[in-house]
Amino acid sequence: MPAPTSALPSVSDEQKAYVLSLAKKQDVKFVRLWFTDVLGFLKSVSITVEELGNTLERGQEFDGSSIEGFARIDESDMVMMPDPNTFCIIPWRPREGGSVARMFCDIVETDGTPHAGDSRWVLKRNVERAAELGYTFYVAPELEYYYFRDSNPPPQGLDEGGYFDLTPMDVASDLRRDTILTLESMGVGVESSHHEVSPSQHEIELRYTDASTMADNAMTYRLVVKEIAMKFGYHATFMPKPIYGQCGSGMHTNMSLFRGDKNAFYSGRDRHHLSNTARRFTAGLLRHAAEITLITNQWVNSYKRLVPGFEAPVYVSWAFRNRSDLIRVPTYKPGRENAMRIELRSPDPACNPYLAFAAMLAAGLAGIENEYELPPAMEENLYAMTDAERQARNIEQLPENLCEAIRAAERSPLLRECLGDHVFEKYIENKKIEWETYRAQVTDYELKRYLPVL
Repeated sequence: MPAPTSALPSVSDEQKAYVLSLAKKQDVKFVRLWFTDVLGFLKSVSITVEELGNTLERGQEFDGSSIEGFARIDESDMVMMPDPNTFCIIPWRPREGGSVARMFCDIVETDGTPHAGDSRWVLKRNVERAAELGYTFYVAPELEYYYFRDSNPPPQGLDEGGYFDLTPMDVASDLRRDTILTLESMGVGVESSHHEVSPSQHEIELRYTDASTMADNAMTYRLVVKEIAMKFGYHATFMPKPIYGQCGSGMHTNMSLFRGDKNAFYSGRDRHHLSNTARRFTAGLLRHAAEITLITNQWVNSYKRLVPGFEAPVYVSWAFRNRSDLIRVPTYKPGRENAMRIELRSPDPACNPYLAFAAMLAAGLAGIENEYELPPAMEENLYAMTDAERQARNIEQLPENLCEAIRAAERSPLLRECLGDHVFEKYIENKKIEWETYRAQVTDYELKRYLPVL
C-alpha cells in the first residue's frame, strides 16, 4: 500500500458552524483533542473554546518526537486536525463553570498531508482499499475486562460470580449501568452487558458499526470503563491475563463486509448461508493469522492468555458454533441476513483497535483477492487431539510468545503493506525492546521455584 500523499478533507464551513453552535449551546469551556499513538494509548491536549474555531480550520500543532512511533526529533512538528463528527460532551467532567467536550483528531504533517504514523490513518487507508472493491467493513468487538479493588498486586476482585451470573448486591452491575449510560450519552451504541466467566470479569457489547467509527468507539469505551470504575473507587483493567488460573480477557471481533445495504457474507444458496466472499475472507484470516497476531495480541502478557484450557484459541482453525476454534461462524437465524458474520476470537482488548481492525481487514481482503480456499471446518475439540492428529490435519498453532509473534510479523509482506513502512518498523522496534526487557527479568515464579533448591 503506497504511502499517504493526499491531504485529508478539510472541515467545511457548515461543519465548523455546527460544532461552534453546539459548543455554545452546551456551554463548553474546554475541548479535549484526542488521538492515539502507535501502541494504542490515548493522548490528549486541552484547548479553550475560544480557540476552537481556529483549531477546526488550522489544527493544533504539537511535538511529534515525544509521541511513541511518530517522528524523530529533527522532524517533530505535527498537527492535530479535529474530526467534527466526533464532537461530544465528556459526561464525567464537572459542569460548573462550563462543560468539557472532546474530538478525535487525525495527525497530519505541517503541509496537511496525513502522517504515516497515525493509527487512525492506517485504518482509513485499509477501509478505502475495501471501498475500492465495493465493500464496507463492519465490526462489533466484545471487549472483556476485570474490576479490582485497586491497581496494586495481587489483584482483588469485587465478586465471585461466573458467566451471566447476577450476584446479590453486585456493585459491578452499578458500574456497568453507569458505564453504559455514559457511553450512550457520548453516541456509542451498546447492545448488552453481562458478567463473564471468571470472578469479577465483565463485558459490555458495542453495537455493530463501520470499522473506523468502531475504533474511535473502542478507545472511548476503554476510557469510560476506567473512569466510571475510578469514580466508584475501584480499578478496571483490560490487561489480557491479570490472574493466574483464571480466564484472560479477550476482544472477540465479529465482522462482515457489506455491498451497499446487502451483507456480502450471506448466501441463500449455501447450506450454512455463508457466501463465497465470506469463505475467502475467512481463509485469508486463517492463512495470515500468525502474521497479524503481533497486532491483535501486542503485549508480553497477551500470550499468557493464549494457552489451552481457558477459552482462548490456540490453533488456527474455524468452525460453526465451536468455541475452541480461532474463527467461529455463528448460527444463521432466518430473516436476519444482515447478521451473518464471522467471529475472530484471538484478539485481546489491550490492542490498538485501529491497527487491529486494519490487519484483520487486510488479511480478509487478501483471501478474497487471491481466492483462497477455505479448509474444512473443525467441529471437534482441538484441545483433545494429540499433536500428531493436529499435524495430520494441517492445523497450525498461533505464536506462543511475543518473540514468535515478532518473527512472524517481520516476515509478512501483507502486514508491512497494511501498516505502511513507518508504523511497521516503529511498531516492531518497540516490541523487540519489550521482549528483550521482559526476558531479562527474574520473576517471583523463578525465585519461589528455584532459589530454595538450586
